[in-house]
Amino acid sequence: MCGECLEKCLYVDYDLERGKSEIKALIAGEAAPILDACVLCCGCREYCPTGADPFDLICRMEEKTGIFPAGPGEFAWFEDMMELPSEVIPGDPDRPILSLCFTEPWLPAGAIDGDLFKGMGIAKGGKYFCIFGYVHTGRVGPLEQNARRFIDNVADLGRDIVFLHDECYTMTHAKVGEYGITVPFNYKHIFEYLRDYLRDNRSRVTRLERPIAYQRPCSSRFTPEKEIFLDEIFDLIGVDRIEREYDREQSLCCTGPLLDIYPERAAEIQKKNIDDAVASGATALINLCPGCDRALKNPAAEAGLQPIYITNLCRMALGELASDGSEC
Repeated sequence: MCGECLEKCLYVDYDLERGKSEIKALIAGEAAPILDACVLCCGCREYCPTGADPFDLICRMEEKTGIFPAGPGEFAWFEDMMELPSEVIPGDPDRPILSLCFTEPWLPAGAIDGDLFKGMGIAKGGKYFCIFGYVHTGRVGPLEQNARRFIDNVADLGRDIVFLHDECYTMTHAKVGEYGITVPFNYKHIFEYLRDYLRDNRSRVTRLERPIAYQRPCSSRFTPEKEIFLDEIFDLIGVDRIEREYDREQSLCCTGPLLDIYPERAAEIQKKNIDDAVASGATALINLCPGCDRALKNPAAEAGLQPIYITNLCRMALGELASDGSEC
């Protein structure tokens, strides 16, 4: 109850005392004003110096009070994703399976093409939907209810897993343990896989030598330690992750979940984020989350930032894509 998480929040102007009082109110089951102001970015989870997880507390209070104005359409979307047809493409039995969750239709062109993923198996569809995104509606109950289903379905694949979707990795690496679930398979984040591939294929890499900004997904607040792999990727392919105000622990949400609910606020946050990247000298905005890519693609391009998905950036360095993203 130190208040530090809300003092650091990028979306409110709280001092420590107000942060303390509102956390205490939430613990007491009261609807504190932060519930109206929260954008559900998960930032307070990372800011907490004791691991007390204030974001879980906020989500549970949002769920209890219904203050965050997500409507039936948002909840129906998650139910629809769980019912998506599922498919497993086995690939080479000696290679891991790339788990796509529901993301395949959302991925930019070329994102899982080329030598990077040649021979890998693919798992996609509702059976492999991690459901972590429910937190963006202020709900955590569905995560707890569906965590076992998700882990069991992935385990049934019987292979090592590479998670393309950051939320699937977060669910597996950070959340299911809270529900007493042991993960019975080996897995990697896409960053670790890309780092390993690039390191093993250094002779093919042409350094790109350009300054870029990175859009960090909100789910990465749960697993910030993996960014060491991302920094290694950038070093291997010769791009400069520019220092800017809204990066790493200070990252701003892409606002994709807010666009239909708080459009004016979402536009304001997006502008701050993109203006910061441009002012810092970036020429491209690198995305990991397909949702971030969709939410920021047009605003970034309009501001002169080339939106590039992380796997396509690696394919550029490997000589498979031109600098404009077209196939070589």
